[in-house]
Amino acid sequence: MTVKLGAHVDQADPLAEAADRGADLVQFFLGNPQDYKAPKLAYADGEEALKERAAAGGIDLYVHAPYRLNVANTNNRIRIPSRKLLQQTLDKAAEIDVKGVIVHGGHVGDEDDPEAGFDNWRKCIERAQLPVPLLIENTAGGENAMARQLDRIARLWDAVQASGNDRLENVGFCLDTCHFHAAGEELPTIVEKVKAITGRIDLVHANGSRDEFGSGADRHSNFEEGHIDPADIVAVVQAAGAPVVVETPNADHGQKADIDYLRAHLK
Repeated sequence: MTVKLGAHVDQADPLAEAADRGADLVQFFLGNPQDYKAPKLAYADGEEALKERAAAGGIDLYVHAPYRLNVANTNNRIRIPSRKLLQQTLDKAAEIDVKGVIVHGGHVGDEDDPEAGFDNWRKCIERAQLPVPLLIENTAGGENAMARQLDRIARLWDAVQASGNDRLENVGFCLDTCHFHAAGEELPTIVEKVKAITGRIDLVHANGSRDEFGSGADRHSNFEEGHIDPADIVAVVQAAGAPVVVETPNADHGQKADIDYLRAHLK
């Protein structure tokens, strides 16, 4: 089976990081993932050089939107800056011809009706310009999360489809193995269940988990050191048939070892 395998890397020189790991693709941030500042490419030679060199080297680029983004939130001081930053991230990512921008599903407050969060997603997609694919990622914890369990993902997907955006083909799904494990969803059947909801899986985040099943904790481990059977991660990648980003720790070249593990075990 031939799927493209890569890793989340430092943003300063994604292509050097790809070479270091033997990666077919890389995912990185455009700035500080913990603030609302406008996205900025860290690559010293600029957008055009990165785009041209990545294409020449056969390396696909993905951008992860800042963690602070929460377009579902009912608080205007969070939701409105989040929408603005998400659009800025999509636009900047388009300048380097990325294959997708990954964004977390977000959450509403403990006292809020989750339906308000789904409707905020509908409004976000309704108004969004989608020059590149936007891939919504399932999340690990939070009682009022929009994309933690499958029933919530189904309601979120219904809201997205109801947005009426004329580029809905550019809204996809990113499946994270650690996050579903943390959310208490069984990995052996997860691809089938997700596809029944979304009809698609555009990217897999292949991660081990430092914590037990159903913990709600988003803490990634290398494949052979966590609480997920590495064979289950391989099976998810096999079934999804989508490109893969490994987001595991890279001490002692751990990410490269995990990429190599996938290459060795995919049929």
